[in-house]
Amino acid sequence: MDGAERTRTLLGPADPARNIVVAPPPVPARDLIERAGATDPATGHRRVHPTRRLVLTAGTVAVAAGAVAVLRPFDKRTSDDPGGPGGAVGTLLVPVAYQFDADPPAAGPQLRTLASKIKDTEYDHRTGRYMYHHTKVWGDPVMSSPDDRYHVAFAGESKVWMAADGTGSQSNTQLEPQYPDQKSRDYWQRKLAAPEVADTAAPIPLPPMQLTPPPADPSQLRERLKVEYGAGAASKEVSTLYARYAVPRATRAEILRVLADVPGFRWRGHVIDRAGRAGVAVTVDEREHDQQSLLIFGPKTGELLAHELLTLTPVRISAYQLILDTAWTDRIG
Repeated sequence: MDGAERTRTLLGPADPARNIVVAPPPVPARDLIERAGATDPATGHRRVHPTRRLVLTAGTVAVAAGAVAVLRPFDKRTSDDPGGPGGAVGTLLVPVAYQFDADPPAAGPQLRTLASKIKDTEYDHRTGRYMYHHTKVWGDPVMSSPDDRYHVAFAGESKVWMAADGTGSQSNTQLEPQYPDQKSRDYWQRKLAAPEVADTAAPIPLPPMQLTPPPADPSQLRERLKVEYGAGAASKEVSTLYARYAVPRATRAEILRVLADVPGFRWRGHVIDRAGRAGVAVTVDEREHDQQSLLIFGPKTGELLAHELLTLTPVRISAYQLILDTAWTDRIG
């Protein structure tokens, strides 16, 4: 029994957090880390953070301070719920199906071809005070059993309006739990209560932060994407850029060309993302972290649709981000 479980056992019914799940933070953990470590005071350069997967036990998440969802026991379902009384709560996740699953070719030639033919997006023809992003994220963090065998996370949707100085507004909606396999769902249904799917929370103001839009210059873009640290680091930086900025067409094309020159990316061909959108995909295996990184791009516009991390042994979803909408607007809400 780990420390968190011992504490919860000692507190028993007096534990105020025994049946709560913390809602998504106003700003994703990755963004908070990025803001906190954006520059090194000694050098003035951006700090580089090592690749890592955030895994918390249920007890650790339960005692974290913050807004919480309204909860009910897993076995207290109503006849109006999907699956009816006693039905399974939450969604099982399966990896995206690749066109080229075995022996995928190197991605360089296909990425260069895509870069040469991409078209404008809707936001390329619009302006506004705020960059708007609608995203869905699962796996920030993942809750794991003490033996790291069973996993669960609560997906969250975020809508962010951000001005050039970083100020703006964000609203979050917590969604039902999601699991990488049936055994994880069975395990966590015995351990946790299920959240009522809540309406979008009240908007949360965003503090100022320094924003530097991604450049179209190849050398500057290579530095921005941290390609010197390999394809895994580059894929995460691409995901961060697209979730924060309305990336213009010229920069989208150059991002594809930069990635084409990074060793390790494999071409996976045509795929369907978790929002049902057609895309083209590349992956990179990071054996030192036992994970695979997947990027899905729009086949016409070259914009990033999704980024996923998969655990390789065994193969299961570790985290994903869907970029559902990007726009320019003068209004919040």
